[in-house]
Amino acid sequence: MLVLIATLAIQALATLMVLAPPVFAGLAAPDFGISANHIGVFTAVVYAAAVLSTGMSGGPVRRYGAIRVSQAALLIGAAGLALLASASIWLGLIGAVFIGVGYGPMTPASSHLLIRQTPPARRALVFSIKQTGVPLGGALAGLVVPPLAIPFGWRGAALAVAAVSALLAVVCEPLHKSLDDDVDPKAAGGSHIVAAVNMVLGEPVLRRLALASLSYSAMQLCVSAFVVNFLTERAGMALVAAGVVMAVLQAAGIVGRVLWGWTADRLLSARQALSLLGLTIGAAGAVLALVGPGWPFALVLAVAAALGAVALGWNGVFLAEVARLAPAGSAGMATGGALALTFVGALLGPPIFGAIIDMTGSYRVAFFVAAAAAALSGLAVSPRTR
Repeated sequence: MLVLIATLAIQALATLMVLAPPVFAGLAAPDFGISANHIGVFTAVVYAAAVLSTGMSGGPVRRYGAIRVSQAALLIGAAGLALLASASIWLGLIGAVFIGVGYGPMTPASSHLLIRQTPPARRALVFSIKQTGVPLGGALAGLVVPPLAIPFGWRGAALAVAAVSALLAVVCEPLHKSLDDDVDPKAAGGSHIVAAVNMVLGEPVLRRLALASLSYSAMQLCVSAFVVNFLTERAGMALVAAGVVMAVLQAAGIVGRVLWGWTADRLLSARQALSLLGLTIGAAGAVLALVGPGWPFALVLAVAAALGAVALGWNGVFLAEVARLAPAGSAGMATGGALALTFVGALLGPPIFGAIIDMTGSYRVAFFVAAAAAALSGLAVSPRTR
């Protein structure tokens, strides 16, 4: 329980640092002299850095400890938000790199801790509960950032999130002594990204799961990065109301991750659950694309909740299955390799989504394309597909 609470809190703060900028993008864009749709480029830079740092995290986790690596990652991400608050494009891009470097190691580090202490029959559920930190961080971004940004400005909101993340890094210091009891000072501390990715690609089932996760993560990040701008620009909502919709979407992801984890442990195999998730992500994403100014607020909330439960609900089942299939003692490394591929979807999805909007002038087309990719991946990952 201590490990689960600690990893959940760390994951939530790391996600809050990633998703706070998309929430205040509309306020920050004029200070940077760019369009708010360019938040897709910022998100791409974050995940480009995360691709590298997650694949490189296996060695440092074994050498320095999962909690120590998480502490360092929180501080690096906080520094990235502070750089973003400068309102300089170049310093902001460096800040995006810092945020991505900080975000990448969080999941491999937590998997390293959880796989050692979780009974096999409960792994999907426990990993899913831990992964609720992602939508929890997104919900905090939707609920906390707009009320901070309106009176204190977007810079104040960015610095406040950075301060809380740095504080959590300090609070976690006692956990380093109690939970990092398996550190191996002789373990290689350098880059293992190539070995980690090769480990995943060399196992057919892991390879199929990781490749399917590309489109799932692309849809997840496109929704998280663009839903506020979509609702304010095209559905005529106020920023605070759009933030509430994002919070509901993310909160539904918390419930969805737990329910899907329980389902994968009790009712379906992990691959069956992941296949069904892909199909429902596609369906719910297509419905979101139809939202317009005339829609009742309650109906928009219902659509957001349905999409959040699936588009943000797949990660725990995916990570538990990756950890289960990994060679003994290599859960962190396998998770890093799988997430390096997963983050490619997060890296490519938002800028492609933004480019589709620029070319067509339509959020609807962009959401339809992302939904179709997720549905096709759901078919590809099915246990019946060869």
